[in-house]
Amino acid sequence: MTSSSSPADTASGVAYSLTASVLFALMYFHATLLAPLGGAGIYGWRILLTSPFLGAFILLSRRGAEITELWQRLRERPVLWLAMLLSSALLGVQLWLFMWAPINGHGLDVSLGYFLLPLTLVLTGRVCFGERITRWQLVACALAALGVVNELLYAPRVSWPAFVVALGYPCYFALRRVLRTNHLGGMWFDMVLSLPVGLWFIAAPLPEGAGALRHPVLGILVLGVLSAVALAFMITANQRLKLGLFGLLSYVEPALLVVVSLLLGERIAQSQWLTYGAIWAAIGLLACEGLLSLRALRPQALPR
Repeated sequence: MTSSSSPADTASGVAYSLTASVLFALMYFHATLLAPLGGAGIYGWRILLTSPFLGAFILLSRRGAEITELWQRLRERPVLWLAMLLSSALLGVQLWLFMWAPINGHGLDVSLGYFLLPLTLVLTGRVCFGERITRWQLVACALAALGVVNELLYAPRVSWPAFVVALGYPCYFALRRVLRTNHLGGMWFDMVLSLPVGLWFIAAPLPEGAGALRHPVLGILVLGVLSAVALAFMITANQRLKLGLFGLLSYVEPALLVVVSLLLGERIAQSQWLTYGAIWAAIGLLACEGLLSLRALRPQALPR
């Protein structure tokens, strides 16, 4: 099962992926303003608000047929509900971990997981879907691998959050391709099936200090909008790009999270500069390849 992309799809997919990374970084910073809620509470509100926003996005973009088509398939083959529950659980764990880890001292572990993720996605695309990668992408992957190896040398005991990210997301995206739910309608179903867990977290007693939140309603609404649009753009990029390129582009998000962390007062250790330098160099190669692809696309748009 291979995926093919036209130059136009690739160019738009890259743009969607980069925009999604920026929005996720903004959400990461915004979540620090809601920190008294705790990771579980923020996750619960994110699930509750993202579902309707994502549904509205699907309707406004005239893609409601994706939901109705999937609903019809579920009615005809009820056994697919089990696979959909698994897909929803895989996504729910990642969304929860993204909010929980920074507040509970596992931010670096999750960041390492995101650094490892593109490599595991490239491997998944190659092994499971027979995808090929370009020479530019091979060089970028090698540079990123150098950075990850440097990071592992200073983190010999990789904790479970890193493995959850690096192995969980490839399983999620691969499952969606096998189920043919690799579209916004499938994402919306995953979010809706996670609602009971989100409501359970919201119903839990608020931690001490939660009452000190400034403008909590507005802040939570902003969190929902950022989450819905970022997820919509991410899944659109995943639909238009080969899994390997999609995986390599996901290096942009942890790089932006580093920028957010620096703005929040954290500092990069001297031993980590090789890690981040190699990863940013890999991102630069991907950006150059994207520009070359856009230049190659322009002549095709000229009238003949």
